[in-house]
Amino acid sequence: MGAFLSSGRSVGKKSIHEFTVKDTRGKDVDLAGYKGKVLLVVNVASKCGFTESNYTQLTELYNKYRNKDFEILAFPCNQFLRQEPGTSQEAENFACTRYKAEYPIFQKIRVNGPDVAPVYKFLKASKSGFLGSRIKWNFTKFLVDKEGIVIGRYGPTTAPLSIEVSQVLPIHTSMGKDSSDERPGVIAKKLP
Repeated sequence: MGAFLSSGRSVGKKSIHEFTVKDTRGKDVDLAGYKGKVLLVVNVASKCGFTESNYTQLTELYNKYRNKDFEILAFPCNQFLRQEPGTSQEAENFACTRYKAEYPIFQKIRVNGPDVAPVYKFLKASKSGFLGSRIKWNFTKFLVDKEGIVIGRYGPTTAPLSIEVSQVLPIHTSMGKDSSDERPGVIAKKLP
């Protein structure tokens, strides 16, 4: 089933905080609990060519901003050449053991196709990428502001440390409005 409720709808949702997903043990996690935090949402895989660089940098980025209202939400996905073949708990164990990930790893999901997780339907509708709304590969990243609005989308080759999270944190306060016209540009570098 993946990291979503049985109703596959996300139409009409305006914020990521309106979704409930599943943790690696199948328990519901209400994303409203992340209100007031900048989020980096990533579809991850343990056997991808981008795994080493992305997981290493995701952990560094998390450690740098974890005490500054920042969170990474990782969603394992096996849709790209079956590069996340194990269970959700195995994916979590891999990230936490090998890369010292302390951010949440959720239940495996589908990010494309008819069974796409509603939270990913929302993310993709909010910011399209190189291939339109479709997720190109593992480690596609979405930057979400404190109000739950998607403000950036980054491809698999974008280095997590190059995403200027620090520019977003002081700008987005609890003003309750989308200040997208007031944001400085979010700069990102490509992985080598």
